[in-house]
Formats: sequence, structure tokens, C-alpha cells
Amino acid sequence: MKIAIRTVLVLSMCGVLAGPALAQDFPVTIAHAYGQTTIEAQPERVATWAWGNTDAVLSLGVKPVAIPFISYGGGDNGIHPWAEEALDAMGGEMPAILAEGDEPPYEQILAADPDIIIAAYSGITEEQYERLSQIAPTIAYQGAAWSAPWQDVTRTVGQALGLAKEAETLVAETEQFVADTVAQHEGLAGTTFIGLNDYDGSLAIYAGLDSRVKFLTDLGLTYAPSLDALGGDDENFYFSVSYENADQLVSDILVSYYENQSDSDAFFAEPYIARLPQTQAGAYASIVGIEQVAAVSPPSALSLRWELEDYVAQLAAAAEKAE
Repeated sequence: MKIAIRTVLVLSMCGVLAGPALAQDFPVTIAHAYGQTTIEAQPERVATWAWGNTDAVLSLGVKPVAIPFISYGGGDNGIHPWAEEALDAMGGEMPAILAEGDEPPYEQILAADPDIIIAAYSGITEEQYERLSQIAPTIAYQGAAWSAPWQDVTRTVGQALGLAKEAETLVAETEQFVADTVAQHEGLAGTTFIGLNDYDGSLAIYAGLDSRVKFLTDLGLTYAPSLDALGGDDENFYFSVSYENADQLVSDILVSYYENQSDSDAFFAEPYIARLPQTQAGAYASIVGIEQVAAVSPPSALSLRWELEDYVAQLAAAAEKAE
């Protein structure tokens, strides 16, 4: 089922530009954290930087000339499997792969000769933005770094590429796919959740700004009210809770993300987690595997089709066991 859905998605997205593109007037001006960027004409050579931007470009049927190497879930070639499937379906020459790092590889990007650089989901600094802008018009993030929902990233990229209407269609179709997938599982809506992992001697609780939390609420789940008293808010990615206070983590289900099963098993076997009612009832969803975690951290229109059905099924199975 997943393979069939992936194939349909790739073929449909690669066909977005197969017919005449819908007209969009240029120049286009896009506001972001560091001001505004004006794009004088429809871009033809697109470079992407940071997580998720490649997905957004590919989902609109555009092949970038340069994309970043992604070590987390990207395999030996640094390309997530859902992005690789889209590129394979498009055919032709593969994009240049940019060296991974905190600093963009300016010389590599310059060599790719882009006429736009997309970093709409990123944490680039103002200095980095200025340097990138000397190469080509650059789209930085809006709001807080690393926080834009996939819908906003898709719309921003669509506007920058002259495909605003196509982006709206893509968002609507993907949101309907999400809604249809959730609707297959009764009782998931309204389930309270806590996203957590073990980190640096305490529990790391995912907070309101985290993309995983935002997406879980998009699915109809509810951020556990018990977190308000523990420091949860919408201004941070996570906050710490001591092991001694683990019993204050009241929710219907727990959600965690681990690269391998042994680490997940070890976490839920720790006394401070094992004694929680959610754990004892089996009311927890542990998303295991680098690619599986990457697909929803954050999600994109591409990765959602690749992983959503399994993800929602795990959440629903946890919700069924909630006390």
C-alpha cells in the first residue's frame, strides 16, 4: 500500500509542471526574518539549503540544481528516500550535493549558478543570509527559526517559484490525504499526548514550537494540559523535566522518536518511564528508525505520503490502549 501511494505521489507531483504553468506576475517580494527578498523573474535554477526545502521544491515538480547533503536519514548519498524517489521519477542529471555543515558552502553554491536560494525552513543567521544573497536572491525563514509548518514552507516556495496556485492545490490535496488517513482510525481525535525523549540526564519534553508537536496537533491530537504546569509553552522546542517528576506527565499517550529499537526499548524500561500509567497500559507510540523519524521531523508534502499511514496507525494503536 505504501509503495503504491509513493508511486502515485511521485508521478503526480512530477506532473505538476507537465502542462502550461499558471501565470504568476513577477517581480515577487517575499518577507522573512531578515527583511524582504524580491525575485524579478521566474527562477529556473533553484538551490536549496537546510532541511525540508528540497522536499518543497520537488513537490512542486521542480528539480533543484543544488541540494544539501542530509546525514540524518539521507543514507550514503545524503538524500531522503522520498526525495530520491521524486528525483528518479524526474530523470535527467542529479542535483549537485552541497557539503553538510552549520555554514553554507558558499563556493559550492556559487558554482551551481542558482538564480534563487531557498532556505524557507532553516536557521540561517543574518550574516549567512547576507552572504547567500550576494550569490542569488535568498528566501530565509519566517517567524522563529526551524518552526514554519510544512504548509507555510510549501506556500512560500510556491510563491518564490511562480507556482503559488499549484502550491495551494498541493497543500489542499495533502491536507485532505492527512484527514482521510486520520479518519480511518476512530478515537484518535482529542487524544492528549506528550512527546518525550531522554536527554542529558533528564527528560526532554517537546514543546509547542517543535514541528513534531505542531504536526500531532494537526492530526487532531491535543497537547497535554499537564505540561502547562511543568513549563510547556509555544516559545520553545523542548523543556526539561527531572526523572523525579516523571509522574507529573499526565496524558492519554506518550510519543517518542528513536533511531533504533534497542534505544527505544531501553528508554521505556527505565523505572521512571516504566512505572507511568501510559507505559504500563502500552499507550505509547515509539517511532523507530532514522528515516521514519526524519519523515515527520518535520513533515513535508513528500515525506507525509511516504510515512503517514504507519505513523497514524502507531498513534491510533497507542490511543486504543489509553486508560
